Amino acid sequence: MLSCSESDGTEERRLGDPVVLVLSAGFIVLFVIASFINMEGVAGIIGSGFAWTARVLGSYFQLLLLFTFFIAMGLAISPASSARIGDLDTPEISTFKWLSMIMATLLAGGGVFFAAGEPVYHFVVSPPAFDTAAGTAEAVSGALAQSFMHWGFLAWAVLGTLSSVVLAHAHYDKGQPLQPRTLLYPVMGERIMKGWFGGVVDACCVIAVVAGTVGPIGFLATQVSYGLHVLFGLPDGFSTQIGILFFLACIYVTSAITGVHKGIQILSRFNVFLALGIAAAIFIFGPTLFLTNALTQGLGEYISSFFAMATMTAETAPAWWMQWWTVFFFAWFIGYGPLMAIFVARISRGRTIREMFVAVAVMAPIATTVWFTLLGGSGIYYQLIGVIDLTEALNNFQFHVATLTVAQALPGGTFMALAILVLTTIFVATTGDSMSYAISVVGAGHDQPNKFVRAFWGIAMALMAGLLLFMGAGQISALQQFIVITAIPVSLVLLPSLWTGPKAVYAMAKEQGVTFVKRRMIDDNFPSPQGEDTLEIENRT
Repeated sequence: MLSCSESDGTEERRLGDPVVLVLSAGFIVLFVIASFINMEGVAGIIGSGFAWTARVLGSYFQLLLLFTFFIAMGLAISPASSARIGDLDTPEISTFKWLSMIMATLLAGGGVFFAAGEPVYHFVVSPPAFDTAAGTAEAVSGALAQSFMHWGFLAWAVLGTLSSVVLAHAHYDKGQPLQPRTLLYPVMGERIMKGWFGGVVDACCVIAVVAGTVGPIGFLATQVSYGLHVLFGLPDGFSTQIGILFFLACIYVTSAITGVHKGIQILSRFNVFLALGIAAAIFIFGPTLFLTNALTQGLGEYISSFFAMATMTAETAPAWWMQWWTVFFFAWFIGYGPLMAIFVARISRGRTIREMFVAVAVMAPIATTVWFTLLGGSGIYYQLIGVIDLTEALNNFQFHVATLTVAQALPGGTFMALAILVLTTIFVATTGDSMSYAISVVGAGHDQPNKFVRAFWGIAMALMAGLLLFMGAGQISALQQFIVITAIPVSLVLLPSLWTGPKAVYAMAKEQGVTFVKRRMIDDNFPSPQGEDTLEIENRT
């Protein structure tokens, strides 16, 4: 078994599985070439597949997320979850650094991009789960609750709970590679670990992540370019966007090359400190009372309407709404699932399973709801009192306009807008570096992939974003839609973790001496108070 500190030089020099490299890199090349040849044709094919997937498989994606969350929470409260990842007595990474990487990496790029616009959109266009009049005070709680549903407990759980524990047990305890195919090992055995089929499985997961990461990278370029134009009068065009992409790529490629303990960790910590500073400024100097009430009411509505929102289908809601909101986001998160699971398993060595589950599926979603309330809630407040009007921009899905408009309305105006642009940039960079690292891990099969491979994937995603921006923002959108299609095979990779996850938890508990022993009262004359067997838990760690 090879750990992060035990990889030898030969293993580190591997450039990765050739099947994974050829298929995933080949996808990038083919997508770009096809877009150059027939841009509208490519967008049309993807759009049709996107609509079909959302209509036919939307409920399946929703159920996968629901079962993942509730099974993970059930395991988190079980004694077996006191077993430790990697069988280390102490965590490899300090608590603050570990939480920073989780918060800043998983849903960071997309979450920051949508935090201002999505709550306001649901405020001006009431979600189908609520019958409140759009644009009124009564619509505030429902708007926030719908945003919490998309970026809350279900979304985070599928990224780093059951699948992470399966991978951690397989890699650190059984010596299996850190690859998506390992999630299928409990079901398919050695067949999946060798040969071309395992490479195809890994490549599907890599392609899904490339599609999901290039989108935020490209959208960031348009957002920052627009922001610099509004704030400082710089030209808002392709040349500015390319300059932003180059700067962004330099940041996250350097971070990915230096690894988990250096660049990725430092970038994540900086991000968290900056986010905390901005959040404090918004709360203290912004509409404090409104935000406090909105968070309370929004969380209450989120909990009370949880199942209504999570199980809504195209039969009970407009098909276009489900396609572009709930199903789109849930499929996006599923597409990220295997590689995010690899990243979470890698940074969680020495943590208990309970710590990992609670941090990913409870603490991180709560932090997300607070952030969405501060930025999106402020947008709702200013929209409600007439300071801004984002109705037209959001109906055209111009979320980069929404972010800057809300930021400028906040106390501090230009300074706050600039700070949020910097924050958004660094958050997308943390997604870029962690995914460049995770994709490289998939190819290598261990957690010390070749540095040139990390750089290759980081540069490749930036180049792809630049080429698509050259063709028009519509191709970035088409690539984003493509992740919904890739979620089909990726969901099948995640599906077995619904039952292999609990098995991995109890196997780790048993191997580490956390055992469950049934015993009867020695004397039948003194039965247990319930008249049944009692359960004794012996912790022999």
